[in-house]
Amino acid sequence: MSALASLTLSVIPQIGLLTERREIRISGAVPGSLVTVRAVTARDGGDWAAQATFLADDVGEIDLGTQAPVSGDYRVADSMGLFWSQRREEGTTGSAEPIDVARPLSTVLTAWAEPGTGYLDQPGDGAGAAEIAIEVTQRLSGDGVERAEVRTGGLVGTLFRPPHDGPLPTVIVLNGSGGSINEARAAQYASHGIQALALGYFRAPGLPDHISRTPLEYFERALRYVVSELSPIGGRPIVSGQSRGGELSLLLAATYPDLVLGVAAFVPAAFAFGAQGAADPTEGWNGPTWTRDGEPLEHLWHDNTGVTWHPWNDEPAPTRHRDVYIDGLHDRALARASRIPIERFTGPVACVSGLDDRAWPSSMASRIVLDTLARHGHAAERLHLDYEEAGHGIALPHLPSTDIERLHPVSGVRYSNGGTPRGIAIAGADSFEQVCAFIHRTAERAASSADNATHSQEEGR
Repeated sequence: MSALASLTLSVIPQIGLLTERREIRISGAVPGSLVTVRAVTARDGGDWAAQATFLADDVGEIDLGTQAPVSGDYRVADSMGLFWSQRREEGTTGSAEPIDVARPLSTVLTAWAEPGTGYLDQPGDGAGAAEIAIEVTQRLSGDGVERAEVRTGGLVGTLFRPPHDGPLPTVIVLNGSGGSINEARAAQYASHGIQALALGYFRAPGLPDHISRTPLEYFERALRYVVSELSPIGGRPIVSGQSRGGELSLLLAATYPDLVLGVAAFVPAAFAFGAQGAADPTEGWNGPTWTRDGEPLEHLWHDNTGVTWHPWNDEPAPTRHRDVYIDGLHDRALARASRIPIERFTGPVACVSGLDDRAWPSSMASRIVLDTLARHGHAAERLHLDYEEAGHGIALPHLPSTDIERLHPVSGVRYSNGGTPRGIAIAGADSFEQVCAFIHRTAERAASSADNATHSQEEGR
């Protein structure tokens, strides 16, 4: 807490994990006066900022969790609004997503009373020009979380382990078509009691620059490494990826069902697609993405007779109502051949999607996956988190969600993730909490089943 003159600004907790919601309150303002709050966060590539103005209540207080701004970059009651509504400052480049998990995010909140405002029946000229600032720290890794690079058997990843003894719920975290290693999400999982291996498979040290012809055997080695070296609860890991990583998570469960405990797929696909925006230019967007035993897996863009236009060449679509993912299903034989056979998997499956996903129809894909499981008598948990105003970019909680129109990091092609900043923010915060609970639930059920099996064996002796 800090104060200047009569104006007081408090944040609880002032230092905490990225995923923690903050309580932000202002007191000491003139009743009915206008108070503006600006949040500036230093990120790789420059500052991101948001600003909003609030009307003090009849005792001169403002609670950002219950009072909506009267003006500013967001217009709903939300104590984290000044975080998710941030945009790049002029001259800023790069992403809002953190890279170095050892470096907390630092946000300076500055509040000032707008001069000359206040209820007309208050004596004097209203609020003065008092200004106050406070620093908020969002940590990317919790106390005691251990980070270790994994470079064995050709694997490239980073392991985050919570400070707990014994077997742990364990998840393999897979990035999407941007590649690299998603350490930030893995570190947050570990901060919530989940052992997490953030696994790179392209655009990471020693790995290819493109997603084209990625061998599934690489991931089989990763699954076996977790089973043999990391002692996961239930004896197997949960796989969780976003976008192409979501597609991959479902594909791994269908291909190696005995090595996967559960799936948490963010904005996934129900079909294997071609390499698209992350393709090796020598192969093109409609070249293969995945191989097994040296042979490419069939995919929906392989000489598809229903697709007559190129969707990833940085030009407008023929009409705004055309959708290559719907057009692609017109080739029924190819759709059947490229569908991920998720019915081979008997474990729990969670899908996270956005109804306004403009990158690909993740809501439809999630429904196809879960409906397929239901038709085949799937008895384990099926969870669909489908968010009305979310798009493709469902990220970690409380990060800026305004970067909707963007350039693909590999191809440089312009595209839209879809959704609204507020809808994306809701989806990011809620899905993280629910997926953490899903992972713990899946692990606990596996441990309980193992205990029951051991108990039954002992009784039978």
